[in-house]
Amino acid sequence: MPLLRRRDLLQRSASALLTAALASTGLPALVQAQTSSGGHPGIELTQLSTERGDDGLLLSYAVRLELSKDVEDALYKGVAVVFVAEVGLFKSRWYWYDKPKAQVTRRWRLAYQPLTRHWRLSFDGLSRSYNSLSEALGVMRRASQWRISDNVSGEDDHYVVFSFRLDTDELPRPMQIGLGGQNDWNLAVQRRIAVTQGR
Repeated sequence: MPLLRRRDLLQRSASALLTAALASTGLPALVQAQTSSGGHPGIELTQLSTERGDDGLLLSYAVRLELSKDVEDALYKGVAVVFVAEVGLFKSRWYWYDKPKAQVTRRWRLAYQPLTRHWRLSFDGLSRSYNSLSEALGVMRRASQWRISDNVSGEDDHYVVFSFRLDTDELPRPMQIGLGGQNDWNLAVQRRIAVTQGR
C-alpha cells in the first residue's frame, strides 16, 4: 500500500476514534474550525473571562467568526441564520454531580434585506439594520460584562461553560436534511473556565 494512502487511512481512523470518544461523553460534539494562515472560514474563541461586580457575576467573551461561502450564499438568497451564545454556571461537588446554578442564553437572528441591501440583526425582540455583513457579525463577536447570575460565594468552587454556535436547527427543514457532514455549517466552539475569585 502506498505510504500516502496508508497515512490518509491512519488520519481518518484517528479522526473517527476522536469523534466516537466525544460522543461517548454525552456532551454535544461541537466542532471548532480553526483559521489557518490562509484565512479560511471558521470560529475561534479568543477571549473568555469572568468577574464579580456589584451587579453579580459578569462574563466577557470575544470570538473570531468568519462565515463560509455556503453560509454567505444562503444569507444572500434570503435564508436567515441564528447564532446562539449560552453560558452555564456550575458549582463543583466532589461527592455528587456538579450542581447547575444558572443558565443564560443570547440569540441573534441575521438576515439580508435585498431591497435595501442592508443586513438586519434581531436580538431580544429588537431589530437593527447594518450596512455590511461585517458590521452585523461584529455585534455578536464580543460581549462585555454580560450578567450571568447574582454574585456567587467566594468560598465555593464554581465554573462556567460557555458555547457559541450557529444553530442549524433554526434553518428550513429541507436545508437541515442536506447539511449532514458539511463542516462549513458546523460553526461552534465551547470552553470551560473557573470563576475568578474576588469580591
